[in-house]
Amino acid sequence: MPPPSPPLRDRQLDGLRETTLDALIIGGGINGAVSAAALAARGLRVGLVERGDFACRTSQASSNLAWGGMKYLESGEVRLVRDLCRCRNRLMAAYPSTVREIRILTMVERGFRWHPLLLYLGAWLYWLIGGAFTRRPRYIPRRRLATEEPAFDGSHAWGALEHSESLLVDTDARFVFGFVRRAIDAGAACANYVEAVAAERDADGWRVTLRDVIADRRWTVRARALINAAGPWADGLAEAARLKPGHRHVLSKGSHLIVPRLTEKQRVLSCFTDDGRLFFVLPLGARTMIGTTDTAVDDPDVAVDAADRAYLLDNVRKRVRGIDPEAIIAERSGVRPLVLEVGEEVGEIDWLKLSRKHAVDVDREAKAIAIFGGKLTDCLNVGDEVAEALADLGLPGEERGGPWFGEPDATQRQRFRADARGLGLDAAPDVTGATPADRIWRRHGTRAAAVLDHIRRDPDMAERLIGPYTAAEIHQMGREELIVRFEDFLRRRTELALVFDRETLAAHPGLWRACRLIFADAAEAQWRATFDRDPPTASAA
Repeated sequence: MPPPSPPLRDRQLDGLRETTLDALIIGGGINGAVSAAALAARGLRVGLVERGDFACRTSQASSNLAWGGMKYLESGEVRLVRDLCRCRNRLMAAYPSTVREIRILTMVERGFRWHPLLLYLGAWLYWLIGGAFTRRPRYIPRRRLATEEPAFDGSHAWGALEHSESLLVDTDARFVFGFVRRAIDAGAACANYVEAVAAERDADGWRVTLRDVIADRRWTVRARALINAAGPWADGLAEAARLKPGHRHVLSKGSHLIVPRLTEKQRVLSCFTDDGRLFFVLPLGARTMIGTTDTAVDDPDVAVDAADRAYLLDNVRKRVRGIDPEAIIAERSGVRPLVLEVGEEVGEIDWLKLSRKHAVDVDREAKAIAIFGGKLTDCLNVGDEVAEALADLGLPGEERGGPWFGEPDATQRQRFRADARGLGLDAAPDVTGATPADRIWRRHGTRAAAVLDHIRRDPDMAERLIGPYTAAEIHQMGREELIVRFEDFLRRRTELALVFDRETLAAHPGLWRACRLIFADAAEAQWRATFDRDPPTASAA
């Protein structure tokens, strides 16, 4: 069932056919998205292709945290912690609406390898290494734990400590798409559901055969440089292109479960599992997300299995009250690509000590760049490093002044808020305290004003169709966000597939209206392809 291509995607495909590119990026996760945004902002002719949807694999399976990695202090990686904290701080400063400080309350049980007072001192050291950018740590003795957080079962606790990190208020996939949209605005040609099926070098650079997965059409694009941002598949792409990078990946599977809300407070609860690993109870709108696992795997195609569920539920039930093992709303799973140098080996003892550092390999002769590892926290560094590497290959672009990332300035934000107030969108805050205007600004930035324009033309477009999403916002997404399949909207442009179970979505009349706003005449086919049933009728309302 090939759906009709949205006009924006048609234009992006045209951009991948009509000219020789300075750089073609393969892989539309966080590494590919920030590379495209950083290079396009320098005036380079950039193409970005992803064989699925943007952020459809590793970059949609994180814990939604941008954090400095306090756990790496235990293995003495102070420099890595300092660098990650700087990246976290940089993201919080650049995206004040999207990447927000959040408190993490960590309960420490009796018998743990470190006393909570030592962990508290470590939290202060971490705070200082992080430039004292966030609120200070706190120590909570056992006698105050029940009052501080009723959701914790503190019967075996020594005490708890609280420190700050930052949370992606929407999802990781939504954050990634923001960079894709920024790259498009700067002139890049970015297309989802386009795979690279062959890549060959010649005297003028690279000839890459692309295939539109939706229409099953092939063509060849020329590029002066090739950027391998395929995440866990980067090793296979390097081999197929006959490149010899200096790094390789090993893979760790991480799974999460989404359940009804376990705590009323907008903060993260953290505990140590029976085997000493850290796991989180995280806010996800009006839901709670539990994670994560850490299991060595060889194949990047993973899913939550019975062992993952048992591990997470068993550990959380011992430490957090209110969990119903029958109330799982949704699941998410992905792999972490961990970096090793070629020839370096890792044993079982060292597995959990591997950090989430990244490496950017440059093949000067082939004019190829490969990105290994990385995480959401240090994504801005990846974008900068790729731009520097491409400049070293003779493609520096132009210095245009101003950053290639970040939210619109305060003046635009204030103007938007005044306009939204005039339309009555400054009331009815959600569980996080955000108003409809806050949410629209956070998700759309420079395009938030266009959402208001839809409402001005037709006040009925202010109606919420499902969750927090208005008809105006959904209409804007359908036009501007490269939604090819309904699953793209449900899972990556929004979090709806995570906070509603499948049966609720399939019976929701408001969601059916959303589908029609996005796909028009193709809506019924999209609905059946997604839910394997007819859409709900008007009488279902």
